[in-house]
Amino acid sequence: MPAATRTTHLTLALLALATGGFAIGTTEFVTMGLLPDIADGIHQSIPTTGHIITAYALGVVVGAPVIVSLAARLPKRALVIGLVLALGIGNAVTATATGYWPVMAARFVAGLPHGAYFGVASLVAANLVTPERRGRAIAGVMMGLSVANVVGVPAATWLGQHAGWRATYLACSVLALVTVGLVLLSVPHQPVDRTATGRAEAGAFFRNSQVWLTMLAGAVGFGGLFAVYSYIAETVQVVGGLGEGAVPFFTLAFGLGMVAGTWLGGELSHWSVFRALISGSLASAAILVVFWFAAPAGWWLWPVAFGVTALGSVVVINLQLRLMDVAGDAVTLGAAMNHAALNVANALGAFVGGIVIDAGYSYRAPALVGAALSVLGVAILLYSATLHRRNGTATTASAQ
Repeated sequence: MPAATRTTHLTLALLALATGGFAIGTTEFVTMGLLPDIADGIHQSIPTTGHIITAYALGVVVGAPVIVSLAARLPKRALVIGLVLALGIGNAVTATATGYWPVMAARFVAGLPHGAYFGVASLVAANLVTPERRGRAIAGVMMGLSVANVVGVPAATWLGQHAGWRATYLACSVLALVTVGLVLLSVPHQPVDRTATGRAEAGAFFRNSQVWLTMLAGAVGFGGLFAVYSYIAETVQVVGGLGEGAVPFFTLAFGLGMVAGTWLGGELSHWSVFRALISGSLASAAILVVFWFAAPAGWWLWPVAFGVTALGSVVVINLQLRLMDVAGDAVTLGAAMNHAALNVANALGAFVGGIVIDAGYSYRAPALVGAALSVLGVAILLYSATLHRRNGTATTASAQ
C-alpha cells in the first residue's frame, strides 16, 4: 500500500476513534451546563440533581475494570463498537427517563463504557502505528475529549436550553451512532489475543504496586485542576469582578487549553513519559499559584486559565502512557483505569476546594490547594520511581 494511502487510512481511523471521545466528552460535561434545566424537568433541587453527575463518575470507576476484564478475549474493534453503542443506549434512556432515580440510573449506565472505551481505543490506536508514534496516536484519540469541551459542550448546552435537555442526550446518542459507522468504515480488524484472560490480567494488574502508585498520582495530582475548574464561575465573578457573561469565555479557555495540552502531551512523550509527567506536574503547581495571584485581575486571568488545563492535559496523556507501560500484559486495563483515576481526581479536587471555601477562605483559595495536590502527585511519582529502581524490576525506557 502506498505511504500516502496508509497515512489517509490512519488519519480516518484516528478520526473515528476521536469521534467516540468527542461523544463521551460532550455527554459527560454537558450535564453541568444543563443542571438547572434537568432539575426542573425531574422536579428536584439543583444540589440533589447534581448527584446524577456523581452517578456518571461512579459508572466510569466501576465500568473501566469490570468491562475490560470481562471482554479480554473479544476483538478490539468489535469491543469499541459495543462500548459506543452502550453509551448511546445510556443517553437514549436518559432522554426518555422520568423522575430522579430513573435518570440517576441512566447516567450510571452511560458512564460504564467511558473508561473502557478510552482504554480499548487507545490500545487500538497504538497498534496502528510504530512504537515511537504511539504517544501521538493516543493523543489523537484523546483530542476528541478535548475538542468536546470547545465545540460539543457549548453546542449541546445551547440545544438543551432551546429544545429541552432531553434533546441534548438524544443528540449524544446520534453522535454514538455516527462513531459506530466511522469505526466500521475506517478502523481495521486487529488479531484477538486468545491467551488473554480477564481474571489473570486483573489479578496481575491490581497486585502491581507501580499501577497503584501511578493511579494514586493521577487521582491526587490531577485533582488540582478540578479544584480550580469546579469554582471558576464564582472566581470570575466574585474575585475577578467580571459579569456572568464572562464565565463562558473562561470555560472556553479551559477547553482550548485541553486541546493544546493534549497535542503537547503527545509530543513530549517522545522525550520521556516519566520526565513529561514530572515537569508537567511541577508546571501545573506553578501555574496554579499564578492563578491565585491573577484571580483578582479580571480578564488577565484568561490566559492563566488556558495554561491550567494545557499543563493538566500534558499530565493526563503521559499518565495514560505510564499506566500502559507499568501494567505489563494488562495494557488495556491500564489505559482504562487512567480515566477511573481522573474521575476520582474530579471528585477530590471539588471536595477539597469546597472545604477551604466553607472554612471562610476566598474562591481563589482552591488554586493553592490545587498546587499542593500537584506537588503531592509529583512526590508519589518520585517515590514510585525510587521503589522501581530499589526492586530492580525491568523498565521500559519511557517509564523512567
